[in-house]
Amino acid sequence: MRAAGAPPDAAAGITTRCADETRKLGRRCGGLISSPLVLFLLGDLGSGKTMFVQGLAGGLGVPDDGYVTSPSFTIVNEYPGRLPLYHIDLYRLETGLDPEDLGLHELLHGDGVAAVEWAERLPAGAAAERLEIRFEIQADDSRALQLGAYGQAAASLLKALDRSAGGSP
Repeated sequence: MRAAGAPPDAAAGITTRCADETRKLGRRCGGLISSPLVLFLLGDLGSGKTMFVQGLAGGLGVPDDGYVTSPSFTIVNEYPGRLPLYHIDLYRLETGLDPEDLGLHELLHGDGVAAVEWAERLPAGAAAERLEIRFEIQADDSRALQLGAYGQAAASLLKALDRSAGGSP
């Protein structure tokens, strides 16, 4: 088990200039994912987390009629694709919640891709292997994304993302 606060196995920084670029980055990620993975999406309201998940869904082959919206009130939306996509939104929940209480443990360690908005509300160690993406709104309305890979699957995704972009994720 990785110690809390340990540095990521791999990291990258990406800037998207508009919502469409954020969606396209999500689609590229989704297209490259070939096995179950957890993504922690961190950032303020309106920073692009749901836009990213919309693209991720497209890359995972979620049908176009499965329009992706933030599950703020339902907590989890599930979408069928090459791998199931579990879109989890913890915005309305308290920090330090126990994933077992909500049945999230199965989703975070299951057979699909779990994209968790407001993942900072989970306790440390909820998913030791994951890709963390921190979204920051910039003064020019672009988004600065900091990606940190914890574990081999997430590090492999970052490398593949880098290769697919010709050296710039």
